[in-house]
Amino acid sequence: MIKIKGFKGVRPKKDLAEKIASHPYDVLNSREAKNLAKGNPYSFLHVVKSEIDLPDDTDHYSESVYQKASDNLKKMINEGWMIQDKQDTIYVYRQIMNGHEQYGLVVDSSVQDYIDGKIRIHELTREVKEQDRINHVKYTNANTGPVFLTYPAKEEIDNLVAKIVKVAPEYDFTADDGIQHTLWVVSKKADIDKLIEYFSKLECTYVADGHHRSKSAAMVGEMKKQENPNHTGDEEYNWFLSVLFPDNQLKILDYNRVVKDLNGFSKDELLEKISKKFDLIQVCCQDTAKPDEPLHFGMYLDHQWYILRAKDGIFDKNDPVESLDISILQNNLLSEILGIGDPRKDNRIDFVGGIRGLSGLERRVDSGGMAIAFALYPTSINQLMTIADAGKIMPPKSTWFEPKLRSGLLVHLLD
Repeated sequence: MIKIKGFKGVRPKKDLAEKIASHPYDVLNSREAKNLAKGNPYSFLHVVKSEIDLPDDTDHYSESVYQKASDNLKKMINEGWMIQDKQDTIYVYRQIMNGHEQYGLVVDSSVQDYIDGKIRIHELTREVKEQDRINHVKYTNANTGPVFLTYPAKEEIDNLVAKIVKVAPEYDFTADDGIQHTLWVVSKKADIDKLIEYFSKLECTYVADGHHRSKSAAMVGEMKKQENPNHTGDEEYNWFLSVLFPDNQLKILDYNRVVKDLNGFSKDELLEKISKKFDLIQVCCQDTAKPDEPLHFGMYLDHQWYILRAKDGIFDKNDPVESLDISILQNNLLSEILGIGDPRKDNRIDFVGGIRGLSGLERRVDSGGMAIAFALYPTSINQLMTIADAGKIMPPKSTWFEPKLRSGLLVHLLD
């Protein structure tokens, strides 16, 4: 049984929504964030990337960064730029990107569900990033960015959402990246109660994106529980901000790899070694190099594209992790041939989201910064769920979801 509830969302005044809504904290570096927020005091980047308002040499994990985030959030509320709903509310959040639509429900998800494994994960978290998000939540006393969750699509939920969105939305704007963002406030208590009831029938939900945000929210909730001698279980810190999307609406893009060197091999030596594990086909250009089915990989080396096809017997078809395309590439080429043992720690490898296309891979190699690039076929949502259901973990950077959720459209206060 999955527990969700409405919450008193803190959100932009209607005429400021487009100016406030920002990219999430983890898709921009500080320089990019500073440039995007320049001249816009309303941008929520002042909260989620608050180092942009401090000297350039500021340690991004210093207390001053988290305190600045807290101060900036309070300013947005005190100035009336953001207002808080008076009643517990659920919201419908639609995104449209290149004709693709997805409808999510912005709700409070249960910390206890996360602890009990009813909110299932597929990725490991890093302690330094956990602590960063813990500090951000503690100082702001808020969830400032939603966790992206998914669930097996249910007709009754789809039908109710379709009814809700027939009325005029609260916000509707197209951001500078061309993605349209629309938000409806679910004002009828009967609709809210129905949604809570429908989700109570689900066995689990899944973290699609936001593993550090969900874990840090749960850890802060537990900390606050221990610190409160009058804890009842009804406090807001027992819940965290999330957006729930049905699995059949989600779009996962490829998450590609670039490597700085050939591990001491010449081009011909490398191709010979690769050909022992993969069928190697030279192709004319990036248009024919993009993998169009599993077990196929694009490779860019020395201004030339290739298609690699995994040979039989190089992986366990019955293991949901080992049979992932990224596992096949990692185990049989990146690790065994190029010497990338742990991609989480090795600075010879970098990751490129599929939103940048294969031309993004070409640029990284042709610039001289990287020696070789690999394009992958996207991981499927079914693979993600199967691995999470089995209690297993995907390799790092296995999924790239688009479109990204905007921060600042809704904030969940912890008291």
